[in-house]
Amino acid sequence: MQHMYFTEEHDLFRESLRDFLQKEVVPHVDKWEESGTIDRFIWKKFGEMGYFGIPYPEEYGGMDLDLFYTIIFLEELQRINSGGFAAAMWAHVYLAMTHINAEGDDRIKSEYLAPSISGDKIGCLCITEPFGGSDVAGMRTTAVKDNDHYVINGSKTFITNGVYSDYLVVAAKTNPEQGNKGISIFVIDRDTPGVSATKLNKLGWRASDTGEIAFDNVKIPVANLMGEENKGFSYIMQHFALERLIMGVNAHARAEYALEYALQYMSEREAFGKKINEFQALRHTVAEIASEIEMCKEFNYSITKRLDQGLYVVKEASMSKLLSTKMADEAIYKCLQLLGGYGYMEDYPLARMFRDSRLGPIGGGTSEILKEIIAKMIIDKKEYKPAT
Repeated sequence: MQHMYFTEEHDLFRESLRDFLQKEVVPHVDKWEESGTIDRFIWKKFGEMGYFGIPYPEEYGGMDLDLFYTIIFLEELQRINSGGFAAAMWAHVYLAMTHINAEGDDRIKSEYLAPSISGDKIGCLCITEPFGGSDVAGMRTTAVKDNDHYVINGSKTFITNGVYSDYLVVAAKTNPEQGNKGISIFVIDRDTPGVSATKLNKLGWRASDTGEIAFDNVKIPVANLMGEENKGFSYIMQHFALERLIMGVNAHARAEYALEYALQYMSEREAFGKKINEFQALRHTVAEIASEIEMCKEFNYSITKRLDQGLYVVKEASMSKLLSTKMADEAIYKCLQLLGGYGYMEDYPLARMFRDSRLGPIGGGTSEILKEIIAKMIIDKKEYKPAT
């Protein structure tokens, strides 16, 4: 199956990235998980290696590579067993930077995209609000135009990189009376007066800084509006397909890694005079897990191919996130069980993976919301169209 999607160049990139992560990241992961802070030096190293520029234009320092390089980037990040570190990296590259690249003008790209690619600036995407959750259209944060400035008031929550990032890509209502047709997107520097952040204490993703952010009469230039005023909702929806696919890919990759670890353990652990990978009940559990992982992975690669060709895959990406994250939760639960008591110990990787995986069906749109979106497309024949 691999040869259908990945070339020899892709494979070489994977080998190089895996080696880089093992040497430069893995030795620090436990410290970052404990402190909840990722040292700044690693961002710069990622930038120097070009990993933040995988999908972006060469004129800003990117590599302009196809989407399967992104898939490799996501899959390999799951193998270091820190969902928080992985999230910090991909939220920077594929959430914040996606909007900067798609809606930012030349000045914004020069000031934010280029240093984001080089690892000199870190970004975060601020959409979710304390009272809104998955209800993007119901956001309360406002941006009121005052001559050559906007004044922003409101709050955001569950924001990955929300505490230590250098800039924020923020959705706010410029025309509250129009509902989702009155949302706009802005870029705001972290040190702008009136911006404050509080770090949240999470079950998993411990290495990443997830924050609640407040905007108290934050004054920014009109030039920091990205794209057209009141077109923000369509921009957000357009990029959600990629975010949901990312979550689906992360899910199949972490489940695959969990199974690899469990298989290695089973090949070494003995009970009742034989290796536990010889017990039929456990072997059949492994067969089910492996089959489900492969189904999700093949589906995700197929969606990636279509998205890379410019097709609009909001339905398929929503299905990917719904099913892949559910599969990963169940697979990792079973893999932890295969380790017995050791699976419950923090000295073994399954405990952290179990905690980290639980965010899959929640972040980036809950499974319940995704079911309703998919139902609207299938039952009500609703069509989601790209922003024009």
